Amino acid sequence: MENLKLDAFERNVRGKRVAIIGLGVSNIPLIDYLYNLQAKVTVFDQRDKEKLEEDIVRKIENYGFELVTGKNALHFLRGYNIIFRSPSCLPTTLQLVSEQKRGAIVTSEIEMLMNTCPCKIIGVTGSDGKTTTTTLIYEILKKGGYNCHLGGNIGIPLFTKVRDFKEDDIVVLELSSFQLMGMEISPDISVITNISPNHLDKHSSYEEYIEAKKNIFNYQDSTGKVVLNYDNEITRSFKNEAEGKVVFFSSKEKLDDGVIYDDGMIKECEDGVRKHLINVKDIHLRGVHNYENICAAIAATSGLVSQETQVEAIKEFKGVEHRLEFVREINGVKWYNDSIGTSPTRTIAGLNSFDEKIVLIAGGYDKNLDYAPLARPILDKVSKLILMGKTAPKIYDAVVNELAPDEVFPIYRAKNVEQSVELAYKFAEPGEIVLFSPASASFDMFKNFAERGEKFKELVNNL
Repeated sequence: MENLKLDAFERNVRGKRVAIIGLGVSNIPLIDYLYNLQAKVTVFDQRDKEKLEEDIVRKIENYGFELVTGKNALHFLRGYNIIFRSPSCLPTTLQLVSEQKRGAIVTSEIEMLMNTCPCKIIGVTGSDGKTTTTTLIYEILKKGGYNCHLGGNIGIPLFTKVRDFKEDDIVVLELSSFQLMGMEISPDISVITNISPNHLDKHSSYEEYIEAKKNIFNYQDSTGKVVLNYDNEITRSFKNEAEGKVVFFSSKEKLDDGVIYDDGMIKECEDGVRKHLINVKDIHLRGVHNYENICAAIAATSGLVSQETQVEAIKEFKGVEHRLEFVREINGVKWYNDSIGTSPTRTIAGLNSFDEKIVLIAGGYDKNLDYAPLARPILDKVSKLILMGKTAPKIYDAVVNELAPDEVFPIYRAKNVEQSVELAYKFAEPGEIVLFSPASASFDMFKNFAERGEKFKELVNNL
């Protein structure tokens, strides 16, 4: 179909000097796309050339593009018309700021998608629960008969496919703070699941992180809608800044308007009247945090599909891999993979999802987060704690500092995931849960949380 915004961009980029920063998933499709537009492309990546995928390097060279690699690669970023940054290259990066002042357009695959998309966009962000909420919204809309496209942090890069989108399609995006930072466009419908300290190893401050999240609704007009967590003080306060319609969800307050989880039921509230939609006993997901995600997804899709469609899709939804994912039961012990638990708040939510006593495996890469809030939930819910990785000392200190003077609590140290699983298998008792929820990122041992989760599942399945 005709797409005037995309036509204008393609005319503008033809023959221009274009930089691609980072050969991550989102930027790789740009290589073919920009070659077909006859752009003069240079690809920058701070990894050494031998660590890049050979077929991608070969394609770059066959196209006659320049490739600049190594930790000082961005020192050569000068004189470009358009720069596509990867999410991990923040817009505050010195070389980007310098090029932008000189007149370069600094953008990203996801921002170009949003600028040229001909159909409705629903965006989801938050510190926890993004992927589950985004995927659930996508499944609800598909059940309702929409042609949907899933992208952002999950799914596939969508910008190079936008030419094929129809006006009545819907794009559903999971958006990180890194993607939202510097963005000057917002989705038609925006969801913020919650906000808590995260990625403070990359952002200059917690305030910068919060401001990035706000871009998901900052550029809406009165026709927009933003779904906010009423129970989170920060997201609740965003109501005063939103131009569009605000819809709250809650698991703690009986709202007069919005969607709530209350007394085992998901309810939609309007003018003080609360309609029971679904009993949580009838769904696969576990934990109050997941019931909040369901509330957010219902609020986001309200008015687009019927309540019956929403309920049917929620009942069928089995969750997303690496998020409280049941692996197997061995000798009366159930093993769960929650590798997505990359922060204390995520792991606390995981712990609160079970009534059984838990053997917790935690620890990993340090994102400069505070582990003190994790200590009391561990002491209340966990029978044995197994620690690994760089954050092990931090978690250990937090738990020990929370102990009463004469209190004893079993804590074990492991060298890696393999030894952690061995210790959990040795110490877990029938009727207990083994929960792999590191409360930390994976980068000290793995390239991402998914690889870490796959390794855990492999080890458990080989027991």
